[in-house]
Amino acid sequence: MLLGLGAVPAFGQGTTASAPAQATAAGIASQGGVASNAVVAYRFGVADKVRVTVFNEPTLSGEFTVSSNGMLSLPLIGDLAVQGKTTQEVITLITTSLADGYLRDPRVSIDVLTYRPFFILGEVSKPGEYPYSNGLTVMNAVATASGYTYRANKKKVFIKRAGETEEKRFDLTPGLEVQPGDTIRIGERYF
Repeated sequence: MLLGLGAVPAFGQGTTASAPAQATAAGIASQGGVASNAVVAYRFGVADKVRVTVFNEPTLSGEFTVSSNGMLSLPLIGDLAVQGKTTQEVITLITTSLADGYLRDPRVSIDVLTYRPFFILGEVSKPGEYPYSNGLTVMNAVATASGYTYRANKKKVFIKRAGETEEKRFDLTPGLEVQPGDTIRIGERYF
């Protein structure tokens, strides 16, 4: 999704938000929160690959990857701390940095090219790291890992979201979404 300063007031407003940027009412309710149609802004993390476009400045535009320390290294302005920031916050940060003595009225847009991977372990046939794609659900993630083992608990799943320290238990529903960087654990069932 291409976002530009001035074109979109905030991520998810006026455009179709990507899967990690949407918090469905069912997903919020399963976490014990209040169900609503709230849109949660996507936050950058390590290994996200983005295309930064500075209009009319091809030498400042290009594809960049968020480094292991959460920095985005850009021409002219150097390293910017982007980990945990929303797309709109990063656009504002780049625009402000470029306007500080480098360009007059810079126009910046960001397109997320590759999201950080998700991890799945436990009672699946092929646990491991897999590439994230928009709209990915836990059931799709299990299918990507070649399905359940015969011991799998198909009613509950444990997810540790990127940036969190503890995993949380969720009811396994068809609409339960995976976010980039998630670690999914399929537990064992007890007879």
